[in-house]
Amino acid sequence: MFKQSISITVLSGFAALSLAIAGTAQAQEDVVRSANGVTWVEVNSHHAPPDFVHAKPMPLPEATISEDAVHGLLESMETDHPVLGGSGGAPGNEGTGSRTDFEPLFLGEPERDQDDQVTPRPEDWGTSNLPFTTVRADLSGLDTNTVYPYRAIGKIFFNVTSKGYNWCSGSMIKPGIVVTAGHCVAQFGKKKFQSGWTFVPGYSKGAAPYGTWTVKYAYILTSYYDGTDSCAQSGVVCEDDVALLVLNTQNGKNLGNTVGWFGYWYGGGFTSGLAQITQIGFPGGLDSANYMERTDSQAFSSSSNSNNHIIGSNENEGSSGGPWVENFGLASVLTGETNGSFPHGNTIVGVTSWGPTSLSPKEDGASPFTSGNIQFLVTSMCKKFPGSC
Repeated sequence: MFKQSISITVLSGFAALSLAIAGTAQAQEDVVRSANGVTWVEVNSHHAPPDFVHAKPMPLPEATISEDAVHGLLESMETDHPVLGGSGGAPGNEGTGSRTDFEPLFLGEPERDQDDQVTPRPEDWGTSNLPFTTVRADLSGLDTNTVYPYRAIGKIFFNVTSKGYNWCSGSMIKPGIVVTAGHCVAQFGKKKFQSGWTFVPGYSKGAAPYGTWTVKYAYILTSYYDGTDSCAQSGVVCEDDVALLVLNTQNGKNLGNTVGWFGYWYGGGFTSGLAQITQIGFPGGLDSANYMERTDSQAFSSSSNSNNHIIGSNENEGSSGGPWVENFGLASVLTGETNGSFPHGNTIVGVTSWGPTSLSPKEDGASPFTSGNIQFLVTSMCKKFPGSC
């Protein structure tokens, strides 16, 4: 049983308007509880639908890292990286891919900032000297947003009190569970949740091919919620900027059984602190976040930065919470060949957590998946919601 219980009151714009008109209406509450190192919020259904058109990208926490990342990469190769708490994970699933399980919707094309002059053509490297490729996930004449594994990734819209609607990125990690960044769920150290999350899988220029999915529960580590998490830069470069969202079902069905979900791995996947990463997200600086964007880069694990993973990338605000995947895509059928030492396909090892204060370095960072964050959260959540797992 969970032991502690507190509550917060969150008013959506619709609820606030109703309260003003009715005068006697009572605001419903999102209930926050903490127990055994985990803090979660139960989301009530009073929240108004998100403003899909005018939502703004969630600012990417800005890191003040200034050293040439190549030095960090070389240091990572020379450093022993012990696996704390063991390693392991769970496989993903492709899902049925049915286009008839859930009604497709059009949410309206996002509003573009008038001063947004950023083009979707990335630099091949920044001042950090980490090479990468950032491109639109869709190919010419081929929309990938309804193809696995892309369709298991989407935009997360939510309300930030007094600031309106923001979006982050996220991905399915169980039949009814989305993984994203902790800062997309709660404000670090302020004991304050965001509210009214809605997940849109396979989002593309206002299209929601599998509908929209509201969230019933949001889970983070209590150490992130109360600000005691270990951080190389407080609230930015931290060990546990990770969160899970439990989706409500529709017609008794979990979303993941249709769109699929990713596997995940903790405490491994990096050889000598290095790994090849595919980062997916919806950054506001590329295509005005109308489309899913893909980055491929070599990652290194930085022991001086809370063991965070770092890659070269041109993805900025709005990409927070997007998955960092090893062996992304559809596996080849072996013919006269053997697998490598880590053949786990479509395996998430982290989510986008932070970027630099300047546009010049062209790099992003991610809290690493460990037994103490992702596995701990999944175990806690699946014990309470086995039907979502």
